[in-house]
Amino acid sequence: MALPKFAATRSFHTELKTRINQYFEESGRPMTGNASLLFKAILLVGIMVALYVHLVFFTPATGWALLECALLGCVIAAIGFNVMHDGAHGSFSRYPWMNRIAAYTLGVLGGSPYMWNSKHNLIHHTYTNIEGHDDDINIQPWMRMTPDQPKHPLHRYQHLYFWALYCMLYTSWIFAMDYQKYFTRQIGAIGLKPMNTGEHVSFWGFKVLNLLLYVALPIYMVGFLPWFAGFMLSTAVAGLVLSMVFQLAHTVEDAAFPMPHATTGKLEDEWAIHQVRTTANFATDNKVVSWLVGGLNFQIEHHLFPKISHVHYPAISKIVKQVCDEFDVKYNNYARTRSAVVSHVMFLRQMGRAA
Repeated sequence: MALPKFAATRSFHTELKTRINQYFEESGRPMTGNASLLFKAILLVGIMVALYVHLVFFTPATGWALLECALLGCVIAAIGFNVMHDGAHGSFSRYPWMNRIAAYTLGVLGGSPYMWNSKHNLIHHTYTNIEGHDDDINIQPWMRMTPDQPKHPLHRYQHLYFWALYCMLYTSWIFAMDYQKYFTRQIGAIGLKPMNTGEHVSFWGFKVLNLLLYVALPIYMVGFLPWFAGFMLSTAVAGLVLSMVFQLAHTVEDAAFPMPHATTGKLEDEWAIHQVRTTANFATDNKVVSWLVGGLNFQIEHHLFPKISHVHYPAISKIVKQVCDEFDVKYNNYARTRSAVVSHVMFLRQMGRAA
């Protein structure tokens, strides 16, 4: 399948970059994270270690254990949003070694940093919401996420059962999808570049570490059934939180799903306009939400400037909105999280019933 080509027009992207660069020059701030982000990273990792140690080595009572497992799932998602995500994009710190450490937290949590970089940074951020290329919208045959995907009778109810599927994201990611990509050498329709020896060692090393930390040692310490209940609860919570935050960014009623021209392979918009049209923000005035999800509620700003840390998104969003107004580009924004959730549910309902 040929890769889509973006249109060459009066550059919305150039104007954006000029003004954003001017903002950082005038403010004197680095585009990367700051001391508050480092503190948040230490805090979140510290909470996760404390929960893990207490659950595995001190065996709390059942009620407390289940509560802590649910909290552990939330913290896993928060580390993914706030630490791993910025690190993988090279925006966590101005020091490359700190970015690598932040990115490798994904490996400790069970995922493959290599596969994430290929799937998310390279493919999703380039071909956002393009059917056949963006693997993030490929949940077939279980769900229909774009108008160009085939519809099955089951999809009529996807707006009701999607919660259960989202709860399964984390376990399917670390135990199935990474391996599928590794052995098929494919992410959707796009082939992976050859992995070098270090990348192979990293892939298997992190997978073995995850099995030791989250399967073998807990079973040895607390027994199979307590481990199974706690593991399924924590991974279900993590999967649901991770899924919802990323789905609210692209699969809502206001998001576009452009397709390239059948003959030329060209898309209607230039890359930056495509990113704005296929993306949506939510709850950007809610500082608690922004803190918890690592600024991923400012998804438009993130897709336009992935190498800028999320700590700067509230400030640069004002610039992005202004340029969007000047170029007559719709800036999709849901004032509250619940409004975005409702829009996602309605979108799934529409995809399940529309021709």
